[in-house]
Amino acid sequence: MKIDRQEKKLYNIGISYKKADASTRGKYSLSKDNQVSLLKEAKEVGFDGLFVLSTCNRTEITGFADHPFQLIQLLCKYSGGDIEEFANISNIYIGNEAVNQLFRIGTGLESQILGDYEIVGQLKLAFKLAKQLKTTNTYLERLINLVLQASKKVKNTTQLSSGTTSVSYAAVQYIIQNVSNYNSKNILVFGLGKMGKHTCKNLAEYTSNSSVCLINRTQEKAISFVKEHHSIRNSNINNLTEEISNSDILIVSTGSDKPTITKKHIEKNKKILILDLSMPENVDRSVNELDNVSLINVDELSKITIETLSKRQNEIPKAEQIIKVYKEEFNDWLNNRKLVPAINALKESLEAIQKDEINFHKKKIKNFDETQAELLTNRFIQKITTQFVKHLKEEKTSVTDSIQVMSKVFGKS
Repeated sequence: MKIDRQEKKLYNIGISYKKADASTRGKYSLSKDNQVSLLKEAKEVGFDGLFVLSTCNRTEITGFADHPFQLIQLLCKYSGGDIEEFANISNIYIGNEAVNQLFRIGTGLESQILGDYEIVGQLKLAFKLAKQLKTTNTYLERLINLVLQASKKVKNTTQLSSGTTSVSYAAVQYIIQNVSNYNSKNILVFGLGKMGKHTCKNLAEYTSNSSVCLINRTQEKAISFVKEHHSIRNSNINNLTEEISNSDILIVSTGSDKPTITKKHIEKNKKILILDLSMPENVDRSVNELDNVSLINVDELSKITIETLSKRQNEIPKAEQIIKVYKEEFNDWLNNRKLVPAINALKESLEAIQKDEINFHKKKIKNFDETQAELLTNRFIQKITTQFVKHLKEEKTSVTDSIQVMSKVFGKS
């Protein structure tokens, strides 16, 4: 698949929690390695400006293409998703709609839990990866920069993120609301990514449980973490089955692209609550067939923060107004950028006339003040250029047409 070098359009394609449940989203989730491979192929075939965002709630590609199908092909190739199924559960945005989608994502308006700002860090990392692999461009850099500015403004000046709520917070609240004597239960946290860390911290903050065990596939990270959090015990990955057997509650946040917990890990005679915070799901669905298991995933956890969310709903208009301001700033920058070739062409023509006239008068006029003449004519050039920019903006004149007119007027081809 080679990309035509003609002018392309900005697209945002992908799936989210709005049309796809956790199991379906898992099919289209992209591991870090697959994100790298996708971006490398995009660069090789000629995409100019593209990045990938893959979280527990969404997988999206934003970039310039001749047709959105080119992006859909890339996503399905590296996620293993099905193109026909994608057509029924996807969102495809173009141009201004794609820009708006990024602003809404970055400000928490599109988060499964309204106002959840974990997405901001994920967005930064996604763009950083694309930049490292040289698949970004000036347009996307400016856009993401303004999205992040809008995000900061929304967070600091509205109550859209008031109250503590995220999937990791919801997991702990679920335990508090549904497990009797939760402070005396044995809790095992499996996985120490960002979600696992937040879960451990929320357990320490919102419960008095002193029987929390942590297992991570990279032992060094777990050891370092428990040194700072003395109420948590660390165990080795080799003891996983044994530790699960001793647990009343298992919280899984391993971030693997395939299940890390299967039936073989679960003792059949003991009741256990399992909270799967991962995307794709890291607890095999077959585990739910066991009578002694209660399995809860991210979609179910996202429903439990109703009171906090109702307060946040009232803040949406304020957030949207902030987005409007930053979108206008982006559009102004975009319009000015389009005018640059015409403005430069005019300035070059005027400066050429200026140079010729000053040289002419130097020869004709004794004691000609060249410095004063340059100052005066520079002011003329500035005023003419300013009026020309004003004309282009008000009349929405084609930049190409404007350059052609100047070529005829000033005799340039």
